[in-house]
Amino acid sequence: MSRFIAFDVETPNRMNHRMSSIGITVIEDGEIVERYDSLVNPETHFDYFNTRLTGIRAEMVREAPTFPELWSEIEPRMSSGLLVAHNAVFDMGVLKKCLHDYGIEWRPYVRYLCTVQMGRRILPGVSHKLNDMCDYYGICLDHHQAASDSQACAEILLRYMASGADVKQFIRTYSLKQG
Repeated sequence: MSRFIAFDVETPNRMNHRMSSIGITVIEDGEIVERYDSLVNPETHFDYFNTRLTGIRAEMVREAPTFPELWSEIEPRMSSGLLVAHNAVFDMGVLKKCLHDYGIEWRPYVRYLCTVQMGRRILPGVSHKLNDMCDYYGICLDHHQAASDSQACAEILLRYMASGADVKQFIRTYSLKQG
């Protein structure tokens, strides 16, 4: 395994069924080789909590591409390696809901790594919140900014791999099928 696609999404409200931002950081052969991020027009309302957390307001995304408009740009990246996210079930769930709600067919299942789950086995007894892991490893973080969060996730994965972690034992499968 030599290509990993670390990604992070921010959401506009507590429903967590749309993205307001996505960040993607690509690792190839142990190096970060690409960074991508975009605001996303979620075509739904923003909650005060999410706006305060992420700094993303409705007027900021009004002219941003919608998820279907962005999908043709991000799908080749997302399909080009093993997906990785910090607390992956959250990010995978938002991706699944966006694909379903917009009627976009991708794959029935996707393989992924979760750096939180990996960390709990590799570094037991420490907090695995993204900001705490970044403090632990000395990684710069602009928390709840998708580009920064995806980069931090990628750097954490690289630290785990450098310490000798065998990522194969942490690969999981996520169903993108509805129902």
